[in-house]
Amino acid sequence: MTYTILVCDDDKAIVDAIEIYLTQEKYHVLKAYDGLEALKVLEENEVHLILMDVMMPKMDGLKATMKIREKRNIPIIILSAKSEDMDKILGLNFGADDYITKPFNPLELVARVKSQLRRFTSLGSMTEQGNVIKIGDLELDKDAKVVRVSGEAVKLTATEYGILQLLMENAGKVFSIDEIYEKVWNELSFAPENTVSVHIRRIREKIEINPKEPRYLKVVWGIGYKIEKY
Repeated sequence: MTYTILVCDDDKAIVDAIEIYLTQEKYHVLKAYDGLEALKVLEENEVHLILMDVMMPKMDGLKATMKIREKRNIPIIILSAKSEDMDKILGLNFGADDYITKPFNPLELVARVKSQLRRFTSLGSMTEQGNVIKIGDLELDKDAKVVRVSGEAVKLTATEYGILQLLMENAGKVFSIDEIYEKVWNELSFAPENTVSVHIRRIREKIEINPKEPRYLKVVWGIGYKIEKY
């Protein structure tokens, strides 16, 4: 299967450079130069992953990411300059799965794309037999790739699902931020605190009645996170 990747950046030179790296890996590349154009491309094409710049005319990458998340669960990787740390955090808050810093190493870019596509395609696979982890009213169906709270399905991104599955499969065990990053992202961690903590907060908002007083996803201060055993 050939995966289609949408690259959205108002700098055409960057888009063209990314296209070269991705086509060398046999990916099909679509291009957009602002958020509105990206949304239009998505409506007209099947896209498996998006590389999204933040600062763009007409509609910026953060607003576009938020719009995309209203309908779609595909991986989104934010492209951000080193000085734009807040943009990275906002991008994760708005539903992005990961970010990569400009100027980027082509090998890192390709590795992050492959990692997100592996997780997304795994999330999308469906089988008929049940294999359910149940903790209190929280259920994770590993075959259907569905999470339910009190019987109601909740919509998680592939990254959020990966984190929750790791913690639920090891209920009661505390994982450090580095361990979560390395196991879910499948790469060595490098200052992953913001990335992991933002995803944890988004998971809590979806599975907890009161995210500020979580029943399931607990922080162990100074150590990491765990899913409480019941």
